[in-house]
Amino acid sequence: MAEKKLIGRITHYFSKISVAVVELSDDIAVGDKIRMEGATTSFEQVIDSMEIDNKKVETATAGQSIGLKVKERVRLHDGVYKITNGS
Repeated sequence: MAEKKLIGRITHYFSKISVAVVELSDDIAVGDKIRMEGATTSFEQVIDSMEIDNKKVETATAGQSIGLKVKERVRLHDGVYKITNGS
């Protein structure tokens, strides 16, 4: 059974380039499956790339803000959840 854990919140969204800025409260890595949830937002995607200060990174840790390409529109304060396979 898949489980989800809150790992961050959307702090900005650039609609022209479909990039969300996520302020992290937990660690994340390229390849992780995430879920975006909010009042009108609900979708899952796998992270294929993320950036910190316009530099591509493979991992990011709590307290950092990352730029993340998203496949659908997200909104300010939407939650970002990491999908894990519960044991």
